[in-house]
Amino acid sequence: MENVRVILLIWVAFILCIHQYSSNVDGRFHYHKKPKTKNSNKSSPAPDDSNPPTIPSDPYPNDPGNSSSDCVFDVTSYGAVGDGSTDDTAAFMEAWKAACAVESAVLLAPSDKCFVITSTIFSGPCQPGLVFQLDGVLMPPDGPEAWPKEDSHKQWIVFYRLDDMIFTGQGTIEGNGQKWWDLPCKPHRGPNGSTLSGPCDSPALIRFFMSSNLVVRGLRIQNSPQFHMKFDGCQGVLIERLSISSPKLSPNTDGIHLENTQGVGIYNSQISNGDDCISIGTGCANVDIDSVTCGPSHGISIGSLGVHNSQACVSNITVRNTMIRQSDNGVRIKTWQGGSGCVSGISFENIQMENVRNCMIIDQYYCMSKGCLNQTSAVYVTDVSYRNIKGTYDVRSPPIHFACSDTVACTNILLSEVELLPEEGELVDDPFCWNAYGIQETLTIPPIDCLQEGQPQNVAEVASYGC
Repeated sequence: MENVRVILLIWVAFILCIHQYSSNVDGRFHYHKKPKTKNSNKSSPAPDDSNPPTIPSDPYPNDPGNSSSDCVFDVTSYGAVGDGSTDDTAAFMEAWKAACAVESAVLLAPSDKCFVITSTIFSGPCQPGLVFQLDGVLMPPDGPEAWPKEDSHKQWIVFYRLDDMIFTGQGTIEGNGQKWWDLPCKPHRGPNGSTLSGPCDSPALIRFFMSSNLVVRGLRIQNSPQFHMKFDGCQGVLIERLSISSPKLSPNTDGIHLENTQGVGIYNSQISNGDDCISIGTGCANVDIDSVTCGPSHGISIGSLGVHNSQACVSNITVRNTMIRQSDNGVRIKTWQGGSGCVSGISFENIQMENVRNCMIIDQYYCMSKGCLNQTSAVYVTDVSYRNIKGTYDVRSPPIHFACSDTVACTNILLSEVELLPEEGELVDDPFCWNAYGIQETLTIPPIDCLQEGQPQNVAEVASYGC
């Protein structure tokens, strides 16, 4: 019995010792807890098309943006004031450098603050799991006059050479775009015509460049001087629950633009702006767009492609379960004369249109001026399907417009359950097709009798345009 009592006393003393040590550790390290285990399903981008990059899984599936933090770097602790006028750039850069060096760190811009920073590059590489959490308001200087002369006029915030990063929060990125839109070199499309022709330099608001395994979630982004968000040379991008907005007539304010980027998912987001909701440029592949509400806008576009006789390659793009309303275009493929390359494997499915001009458009004569000449070469467009496209159109334009190159026909176009009715006025029953080949699985409204069956005679030659 005496031995048992001794053993119990030793055990109690051991537990107390461990508890005391644990308390001291927690007190000393506060935010420096052990990093969370990453999701084992996350896959890195593949180096070739045989094993394409996948959309990254959520590394924090139960934490959609709150900093249940491993290591928090609050920008106010580095001198950020957040009063809407003080330049907080230096504080953000210092907080970034500190967070970049620590695994699973959080750079926090807290709520109830309005931070102003100038054109800034947040560069890596950083330790994995970095979270940039914006809960307050973040904005650039107010217009061209306030923009530092030494700063780039082409971009504001750039994230460069990063892997495994999350940009999230409950805050707002305010672009202060109005004074940029009012520059006399900006074309304005309004009831009184246009001002002097553009373009002139205006900054894209947010740019991700040469980065991978990115998550952008939950933010409100508005009033960008130019594109709201760009991804250049990236692999593995998850975008969800974004709200992007700018006025209907704000020039060149694309919502999300992709260029040379593969493995992208864009989900459950709302975009209204003065240009394309989502634009997909050359070098993009394996893009999945689902449950997006788009408009007013210029719709969802692949292109423009092939400008200045360049080669353009785009493949495996899916747009589904999406609403497009009050827009100049619905789902669009646009290419310049004289280009080369290929657009293939495009699927538009379950799209609801609401008072949209040019609901379904392939335009291989895209031109920004009246001086564009018809050329022999063109980007080859093939394997494009339209399934369950329904709703209403603006009768000023035919709802279906397939204008393919004279020499490089569009092939393998598929139509199924297309039902488009006029928003008001009489049915426009003359869809336009030019050198477009494909099939109708079901009858369409309005009827389409201009789509040619089979393949063009020069299909073997056309196939050589592939990427």
